[in-house]
Amino acid sequence: MNHAILTRTALALALASLAGCGIVPKKEPIALYAPDARVQADPSWPSVAWQLQITRPHASELIDSPRIVVRPADGELQVYHGAIWAEPAPDLVQDAILRAFEDSGKIQGVGRRGTGITGDYELSLDLRRFESDYAGGATPSADIEVVVKLIAPRANTVIATKTIRQRAPAGGTAVGAVSAAFDQALANVVRDIVGWTFAEGQKYDASHPRPPVSK
Repeated sequence: MNHAILTRTALALALASLAGCGIVPKKEPIALYAPDARVQADPSWPSVAWQLQITRPHASELIDSPRIVVRPADGELQVYHGAIWAEPAPDLVQDAILRAFEDSGKIQGVGRRGTGITGDYELSLDLRRFESDYAGGATPSADIEVVVKLIAPRANTVIATKTIRQRAPAGGTAVGAVSAAFDQALANVVRDIVGWTFAEGQKYDASHPRPPVSK
């Protein structure tokens, strides 16, 4: 093989390499969103002398991820491209509930399960919906549904169970507008959970006095 043939072969390989590089898709930029659910303490909430553990919400594989789920039509689930939550949805919910209890100033102690706090009660959570739902409309709503159970570990008893669901309309179809709707929906869900937990815990506490602490 002479020098001319070698040169043509090298040139062909180089052109093929460049052509291959040209069709490689560029990495899509990802936008991070984090619902900011701020909850003001309700003056009607009682001040309690007990402590609470909050479990990480259980959720389906699709919801238990950073993907932002959208329901464009009944029976159809997709995810927004190029946008994710800063944390998986169960962590966003747990963080918001914990912060609301802490900021309320109404409880002796509260923490995530497994962080060393001994809870007189345990809040168990099942996150069933955390999605943008069009529900046949032109713009979606943030749709959040949580099943909450209040448990008394000392009696190994489920005190009460409630399904809490809140929807908040988005101001448009852009992911930023959807994220803002989740701010409101999540704040409403958290407010309902905190108020319900205080009421049910106090009710059980009054009818089931705890044994005195031995010295």
